[in-house]
Amino acid sequence: MPFTSIRSSIGRNIRFPSSISASLVSSNHCYYHCLARNPKHALSFCPNTPIPSSSGVAIKPGFSIPSLSLISRTDRTMASQSSDRSIHDFTVKDARGNEVNLGQYKGKVLLIVNVASQCGLTNSNYTELNQLYEKYKGKGLEILAFPCNQFGAQEPGSNEQILEFACTRFKAEFPIFDKVDVNGDNAAPLYKHLKSSKGGLFGDNIKWNFSKFLVDKEGNVVERYAPTTSPLSIEKDLQKLLSA
Repeated sequence: MPFTSIRSSIGRNIRFPSSISASLVSSNHCYYHCLARNPKHALSFCPNTPIPSSSGVAIKPGFSIPSLSLISRTDRTMASQSSDRSIHDFTVKDARGNEVNLGQYKGKVLLIVNVASQCGLTNSNYTELNQLYEKYKGKGLEILAFPCNQFGAQEPGSNEQILEFACTRFKAEFPIFDKVDVNGDNAAPLYKHLKSSKGGLFGDNIKWNFSKFLVDKEGNVVERYAPTTSPLSIEKDLQKLLSA
């Protein structure tokens, strides 16, 4: 069987059957996904998880993939270029319907997250987001949570119900905003900007609940993290921006 090789960011060659498109990449701690030409062979892997031998992917025994930064298809293009606009140029609504000019966050490091109340990632993400906020809010961090019901209809409640859930169950102190769409024609302008500034794996669209965008003090989107990336795992990135 013919194989295609791809080199990881730590210099290891990883081989794939030719029936699988060599588009296995990671975007800074993202989950791994191998997009097969045959949909039956589509594979997804969590961070640092060895690819099972049953997948048909040949890699060195016992080798876990911590990061893949290159793909073999040279014609793959990255996300579209960021516009000249800053996060601080946008106005959004909070969960009570009040307009909020994001310019008020100038000089702050922002972590922007699309949240959901009934997702398998809810408990871990809310818990760790709270831990980060408690530790760094006094040092210039703000976490902006935007409920979204586009992924598995896992945020079906009203804004009031979402606030009660987050504040009662998780004692969330960071601001929670109006429920929005993050994909499609009705996507919030803020999210259109976020996606165009930092494209994701296989296109710009948000893939699931708890995708994360890191924004510097000047309002520039500097990093995007996959839903499976735990908030605590990006603490070093936060520290760098907070100390800048």
